[in-house]
Amino acid sequence: MKFLAKSNPEETIQKHTNNLLFQLKKLKNIYNQIPINWDLLECACLYHDLGKINEIFQNKLKYNKRYSKEIPHALLSLLFIDPDELSEKFSDEEIQILYQAVAYHHERDYADYSNEIIENQYESLKKQLKKFKYEKIPNLHLVDYIDDYYFQLGDRTYKENSNFKKYVLIKGLLNKLDYAASAHIDVELKNDFIIENLEKIGYQWNELQKFMIKNREKNVIAIAQTGMGKTEAGLLWIGNNKGFYTLPLKIAINAIYDRIIEKILKKEHIEKVGILHSDTYSEYLKREEILEELDLNYYYTTTKQMSLALTITTLDQILDIVYFYRGFEAKLATLSYSKIVFDEVQMYSADLLSYLLLGIKLITEFGGKFSILTATLPTFLIDFMKEMKIDFIMSEKPFINDKIRHSIKVIDEEINGDFIYSIYKENSENRILIICNTVKKSQEIYNNLKNYGINKINLLHSKFIRKDRLQKEKEIIETGNDYDSNGIWISTQIVEASLDVDFDILITELSDLNSFFQRLGRVYRRRDWEKKDYNTYLFIGGE
Repeated sequence: MKFLAKSNPEETIQKHTNNLLFQLKKLKNIYNQIPINWDLLECACLYHDLGKINEIFQNKLKYNKRYSKEIPHALLSLLFIDPDELSEKFSDEEIQILYQAVAYHHERDYADYSNEIIENQYESLKKQLKKFKYEKIPNLHLVDYIDDYYFQLGDRTYKENSNFKKYVLIKGLLNKLDYAASAHIDVELKNDFIIENLEKIGYQWNELQKFMIKNREKNVIAIAQTGMGKTEAGLLWIGNNKGFYTLPLKIAINAIYDRIIEKILKKEHIEKVGILHSDTYSEYLKREEILEELDLNYYYTTTKQMSLALTITTLDQILDIVYFYRGFEAKLATLSYSKIVFDEVQMYSADLLSYLLLGIKLITEFGGKFSILTATLPTFLIDFMKEMKIDFIMSEKPFINDKIRHSIKVIDEEINGDFIYSIYKENSENRILIICNTVKKSQEIYNNLKNYGINKINLLHSKFIRKDRLQKEKEIIETGNDYDSNGIWISTQIVEASLDVDFDILITELSDLNSFFQRLGRVYRRRDWEKKDYNTYLFIGGE
């Protein structure tokens, strides 16, 4: 008799479980350093779906019959766990973890169920078991009683429990393996290319990058001026490990993704590198020409399941684990063997910084590593990290060089179109970047300059519809890297962080020091300033 685990397409329980075991073997081969009892995880894979042999579940899949009082299969799977037999191989604590992982591998509301209700299904399961064979468990049998010592429905393993870490790893990796087997994707894609591809570039690594290489096995905080190659430094620190590279803004994430796959990887291994934010799929579609050899649906699924070797992402995509929502374990288990770079942290608000600190604390407790790379870093963050007993090393001084890249003129007026036009007339052959503090002011300046008859002028802010904004983001990056072009771009703080552009002239409103340093990084990013006049005009607002 055929017992189904899935119906569309049909897949038997045995085949689905074998897929989990195959993915388990792959995970162990790639990341065998994960501090987990691999035999216990294998046992969880073997038992997690056995409850699906029940007649009601099989009728639902085969004949689309529904039954309102169906007992979740994860609970019925518990009747196949025999503590007496397993005690020869596992401790009592490990058997308790096994029960919890199997019972809650699907997060459901179990308020209407109890151990007794589960046990009442013993006889009906016994009939089904006579027709079910699985060579991986030759002595498969049922127990008619769930000992409260090992499992009591409703009791969960929370962070106060001494077994919390072990439970999260077993349950989280069971979920991860189950997702991969169900989606027919690789549970993990091995990182065996980042170091090699970085070395192929032929750069001479600077002091920042050497520092990150030297401290690759540690948690690191490094402060470095803009244009110092922080992206390469972060990748060198990740090395050939599973990595996440976080940035505050999607425009910066998309730009760094393009830079990595085109300039660092030279379009090799791109199936192992991805972007994870709210517009992931649409960004992949925009790059169909580059990604033409990939199955985009498969690529997108591996991205969402965090199976890629390197993921460039936003903070919220990974650090929501601090809320311990139902099903958080798979993500935290993944981060436990990952290295995470947090770039441009000065752009985060106070609530996001607290979110960051809690996330770093949790990740490091589970074995993951972090690095913070930033141009500026508030000292109170360092104090909080020390108070929270987060282990890290920090460079003795910021990484800077003695190159002169900016000549700044301070203007004691509010930013205005008349003054900007006078600057433009003298520099019309250059690429001018104007950064305003608000969308309203950027629109005002744009309209003022349009009234002067300037044609090569563009506006970028957060209020554009998505389609137009995406196009404008692409165009500003193109202009910012084309030294033979000219024209004006007016924007807001959305261009501050990690946008790899190098304009000729910056005109900006007064902002806080962190923000101002970031704005300076968008002009003469890769060049020395050797002229006598100015390339930066700072309007401080007047009276």
